Amino acid sequence: MFNYNWLTAPKNLNLSLNDVHLWRINLNQSESQLQAFWETLSSDEITRAERFYFPEHGRRFIASRGTLRAILGRYLAIDPKQVEFEYQPRGKPFLAAKFVDQGLFFNLSHSQDLALCGVSYQNLGVDLEYIRTMPDLESLAKRFFSAEEYEHLRLVSSQEQKQMFFRYWTCKEAYVKATGDGLVKLEEIKISLTKNQPSRLLVPGNWNLRELTPTDNFAAAVVVAGRNINLHCWEYSLIQ
Repeated sequence: MFNYNWLTAPKNLNLSLNDVHLWRINLNQSESQLQAFWETLSSDEITRAERFYFPEHGRRFIASRGTLRAILGRYLAIDPKQVEFEYQPRGKPFLAAKFVDQGLFFNLSHSQDLALCGVSYQNLGVDLEYIRTMPDLESLAKRFFSAEEYEHLRLVSSQEQKQMFFRYWTCKEAYVKATGDGLVKLEEIKISLTKNQPSRLLVPGNWNLRELTPTDNFAAAVVVAGRNINLHCWEYSLIQ
């Protein structure tokens, strides 16, 4: 239902006004590739990478930021090391002011060894989660979901609960990331969700929600400004 074909991106990327390009990224990279990514990072990104307590978390950060730079460099027609970021108060990165004329928006999310990067000329948010067993799932749902969503979750089997919980969660988080509104409460973001149908956002404004299953045991969602969007799903390859 939520599967898309992940294709090899063309050498000449054509991003139209209503297009959303979604990149699927494998973060489990070789030491030589991590070193190549490392050399494209800014000093503040290197500092962040060195602060991770667990080495695998640092490697994933290097792979995700290095790949993000490589992807954005293709759209901007510059070397990945030349990509510059600024940050919103809650830490969401966006392209530096020198690139404002490009009108390009992006958002990155990662979980385990997988990442998704969305690129568009419209504001967007992407969220990705590994579907896993959580002993406090119902209590989290009661806290962060609306009363109707919580009751909907309680009516299904325990296995279905995991799937449904992370579908709700990714849709809500993608919306928060798109709007950049850290003050909005997750329980106030209403989602219409059924087992075999794509979910819908029940919020004011002109937003488009797409659910995806990027691979087994993962849930993902993309929220984009605008009602009519064309979603293109690319598999990031080190050989582009």
